[in-house]
Amino acid sequence: MHASKYHLNTLKEAPAEAEVKSHQLMTRAGMIRRVAGGIYTYMPLGLKVLRKIENIVREEMNRAGAIELLMPIVQPAELWQESKRWEEYGPELLRIKDRHQRDFVLQPTSEEVITDIARNEIHSWRQLPVNFYHIQTKFRDERRPRFGLMRGREFTMKDAYSFDRDEASAQESYDRMYDAYMRIFTRLGLQFRPVAADTGAIGGSRSHEFQVIADTGEDLIVYNPDSEYAANIELAEAPCLIAERAPAREALQKVATPDAPKCELVAEQLGRPLSDTVKSIVLATDPSEDGAAVQIWLLLLRGDHDLNEIKVAKLPGFENGYRFATEEEIIDHFGCVPGYLGPLNTRKPVTVIADLTVANMSDFICGANDEGYHYSGINWVRDLPEVPAYDLRNVVEGDPDPRGGTLRIQRGIEVGHVFFLGDKYSRALNATFLQADGKPAVMQMGCYGIGVSRVAAAAIEQNHDDRGIIWPRAIAPFEVVICPMGYHKNETIRNTADQLYAELRDAGVDIILDDRDTRPGIMFADWELIGVPLRITIGERGLKEGVIEIQARRAAEAEKIPLEKAAGYTLEILKSL
Repeated sequence: MHASKYHLNTLKEAPAEAEVKSHQLMTRAGMIRRVAGGIYTYMPLGLKVLRKIENIVREEMNRAGAIELLMPIVQPAELWQESKRWEEYGPELLRIKDRHQRDFVLQPTSEEVITDIARNEIHSWRQLPVNFYHIQTKFRDERRPRFGLMRGREFTMKDAYSFDRDEASAQESYDRMYDAYMRIFTRLGLQFRPVAADTGAIGGSRSHEFQVIADTGEDLIVYNPDSEYAANIELAEAPCLIAERAPAREALQKVATPDAPKCELVAEQLGRPLSDTVKSIVLATDPSEDGAAVQIWLLLLRGDHDLNEIKVAKLPGFENGYRFATEEEIIDHFGCVPGYLGPLNTRKPVTVIADLTVANMSDFICGANDEGYHYSGINWVRDLPEVPAYDLRNVVEGDPDPRGGTLRIQRGIEVGHVFFLGDKYSRALNATFLQADGKPAVMQMGCYGIGVSRVAAAAIEQNHDDRGIIWPRAIAPFEVVICPMGYHKNETIRNTADQLYAELRDAGVDIILDDRDTRPGIMFADWELIGVPLRITIGERGLKEGVIEIQARRAAEAEKIPLEKAAGYTLEILKSL
C-alpha cells in the first residue's frame, strides 16, 4: 500500500467532546468520525484495527471449538417478552416498531435469539455440547454516550453461547472459553487481568471479567500481588478490620456537632479519627403486595468506607430490589433530616444491618437523630442490641486478604466477560433436549462476550504518549511504514524504498510506503500519531553511507542499519514487538 493511494486525514486538534485519550487520538489519527452521539464511522485505518482484532478473536474461538454464525441486529419483541427482559432490561434497550406496528429491538446482546435457535435445532443429547458465536453490531441506548468507543451506543461485539447437557459439562465449556480468552488477550499484546465479577443483568452464577490495565479505566480491580486472587471491586470480599471487639471505655454522650452532616466534618469537630465514626445509610424495599408497608432499613458503615450496592442486592430481604429512602420516609422514621441519623432512639422501628467492621467497633460515633447532634461512645450490647452483620462495603487499598497477604487496587477497562448462565434463559424459553434415557431436560448455558471496538480504545488508553498512539504490533493498522525523504525527486531513494517495500511485503509484513510529497516533520508526526510500531527512514545522506534508519515507535532514537541487512533486521525487530 502506498500512502498517496490510501485515505489519510490527521487532525492537529481533537474535538471538544473527546474527554479520554483513545477518543482524542482515534479522532486525530483519522480512525473514527462521529455521526451522532455514541455512533461513529470507522475510517479505513480504524477498520483495519478492528478487523485485526476480529481475526485474532475468530481464530481462537475456532481453535476452542466454537462455531460461527451470524444473528440479526433487529430482533422480535416476542423473544424478549418470553425471557421477561422486555420489561427488565431498561431504557438501554432500544425498542422500535415496523410499518405494521409490531415491536422489535435493536439487539444489545443475543441470549434470546440464540436460545430460540437452540430449542428449534437441538433435540438430542448427541448434539451437545455446542458453542455458537458471532461478531456483530450491537446497540445500547446509553443515557450519556461518552469516551468515544469506550462507551458508545453502537459498537462491535463478539458474543458466544454454549449449550450443554448438565452443569458439569457446562463448567467445562466455561473453562474452555476462559482459556481461549487468555490466549486472545495475550495475542492482542495487551496487559490484562482476569477478575472474578458480579453477573449483573445477564444473570448466572459464575463470572469473570477481562480487564485491560489502564489508569483511565472506569473499573476498580482488587488483587493480591502475592497470589492469583483478583476480583472486580463490586465482588471483592471486604474483611472485618477489627479482630475482636474491645470492651467499652467511654460513657455514652450526646454532643453538639453543628453544621456537620458528614462523618469527615464530625471527626474534625470532635478531634477524632474518621475511623471512629459510623455513617448511616437508609434504604427502602417496596412491598410486593398491595396495601403492605414499605420496609425501612438502616445500614451502618465505618465513616471512611463506601457502600457496595451490588453486595447489598444479594442480602436477605433485598432479593426483589431496593431503593434509597426518600427524605420524607427518613424524617418519618428517624424524626430527623439526613446527616444526623443513627440506630439509637429512632422514631419508628427500622431494620438495622451492620458492616462486619462496624459490628466489632467500640466507643464509636454516629448520628443522634437530632439535627446538629451526634452520639459519642456508643457500644454494642450496652447501648445497642446486636444486629446482623454482613460485608457491605467496598475494599480499600491495604485491606488484608482473607486468604493471606494485602489487597491492592488498580484501574481497568472491561473488554471481555464470561458467564455461566445455567438455565436462566433456556428454562424461560423452554430450550430442552432428550437425554440418553429419553427424558427431557433443560439445556445448561454459558455466554461469553468481547467488546471488539472497545478493545481498540482500551489498547490506546494503555499504549500512548504525548505524540500519539503506540499500537501493539498484532493490531496496528500497519506494522511498518517506510518514509523516503524525497521519493519523487531522487531516483536512488525511490528505487531503494520500492525494493525494500516489495521485499518486506512479500515476507508477509503489513507495510505502507509514504510516497506523499510532504515535509519530513509532517510525515513523521502523522505516523507517530497513527502509532505504527516500526518506521524505516531512507534519506540521501544515509544512502551515501550505505545505511537506512529504523526506529521502533517506543524507542527514543533510531538505529542506523546497513542497507543490505535492512529487510532481515526489520523482520527480527518485528518479532520482538
